[in-house]
Amino acid sequence: MTSKSSRAALVLSQAQQAMLKELAGSRTAAVREVERARVMLGYAAGQTITQLHRQLGVGRPMIYKCIDKALAVGVQTGLKDKYHRPHAPEITDEAKAWVVALACTKPKEHGLAAELWSIAGLAKFVREHAPGAGFARLAKAGKSTVWRILDECDIKPHKIRYYLQKRDPEFDRKMHEVLMTYRDVSMYQEGAVHDARPTPIYSVSVDEKPGVQATGLTAPDLPPVLGKQTSVSRDYEYVRHGTVSILAGIDLHTGHIFATVEDRHRSVEFIGLLKKIDAHYPPDALIRVVLDNHSAHISKETLAYLGTRPARFEYVHTPKHGSWLNLIECVFSKMARTFLRHIRVQSKEELKTRILQGIAEINASPVIFRWNKFDLGVV
Repeated sequence: MTSKSSRAALVLSQAQQAMLKELAGSRTAAVREVERARVMLGYAAGQTITQLHRQLGVGRPMIYKCIDKALAVGVQTGLKDKYHRPHAPEITDEAKAWVVALACTKPKEHGLAAELWSIAGLAKFVREHAPGAGFARLAKAGKSTVWRILDECDIKPHKIRYYLQKRDPEFDRKMHEVLMTYRDVSMYQEGAVHDARPTPIYSVSVDEKPGVQATGLTAPDLPPVLGKQTSVSRDYEYVRHGTVSILAGIDLHTGHIFATVEDRHRSVEFIGLLKKIDAHYPPDALIRVVLDNHSAHISKETLAYLGTRPARFEYVHTPKHGSWLNLIECVFSKMARTFLRHIRVQSKEELKTRILQGIAEINASPVIFRWNKFDLGVV
């Protein structure tokens, strides 16, 4: 340390002054750093140690140390505490590696019932098995100790992050075909290409929404009351009347929705939807159907029906686990957010009627769903 009488002047650049002023006025930074910033600013402005001591209310040794450190190693380093380790770590790197390795396994692999580790569960397992593994220091490890070890490696064994595995070897090809269909529809809707094809082509996205619950009330809903009740009140309990399936398709050119509501979604119900679509279009047109590989779509019964209508339907299959590529999902989402939301009925028949009524209301003001993003690297 330089002597008190020979201590050099602290010269700050404009950038350093601006940084220190901002830090000195901060209400969220560490108190020690705020105090050091004020000391440096005051000393650089020509204040004496005594003046800084009286003005800032900090100890003189702290002021000497702060100024000497800033003069020796720079302003930025002078603001921070010097890292030091008073004694050797009691938990070795090998012990930490053992804990991390445990966290990367599943509890069931060690004979436990849980699927994922909780921090408490992992800490308990570590305490019980650490002595036998040669890490006696971990025999008293708590949750915080285990958490710090895992945090150093950014391991979170109690959380799940989902991903989608491509199980279809032809995923890219099928996605390419679906997107080419959407691009073709978009181009002809915008009039960018003159359609000189001898056979008109109509494109329809088709899928099913199974398991729509017919739930009923156990007590009447109570309407809002001015000054007393701001919203509808509903009894927590409900009655289940069963489920229905919505089989639907949307004309990608006009937004018109074809739909049937059935108790099941077998081949016979799907053929019923195809017949409804068939009756809607001119007899000489080709109907291009975007759909998945559900068993009802490719069953013997469905293929037999398609055989009675040669050159009428053309399938464009979405890849496995690629339902997000089918625009009919946008229709199902709209149904869920509008008339299916909070719906209560007294029977499945009433639910079917209400669903068909909701679809008719959508068809009264149809919306054309378009796929606008074609830059997926395959088109």
